[in-house]
Amino acid sequence: MDQVKIGRFIARQRKLNGYTQEQLAQKLGITKNAVSKWERGLGLMDLSQLRPLSRLLNVSVNDILAGEKIDD
Repeated sequence: MDQVKIGRFIARQRKLNGYTQEQLAQKLGITKNAVSKWERGLGLMDLSQLRPLSRLLNVSVNDILAGEKIDD
């Protein structure tokens, strides 16, 4: 998995959905520093965050893990 690619994808989708890092963090019950870390490719979310994150960003878990939209 390419953490930088995933981070860029999360940032892009977050912005498309109109969330700030802080708003997304609040919805997930985490700190905005954690979201910032993901978006900079410095770490990945806990697996328990994947499904809620995918719902908030309106993408699939597979899209997040690939760092891009995957055609079905």
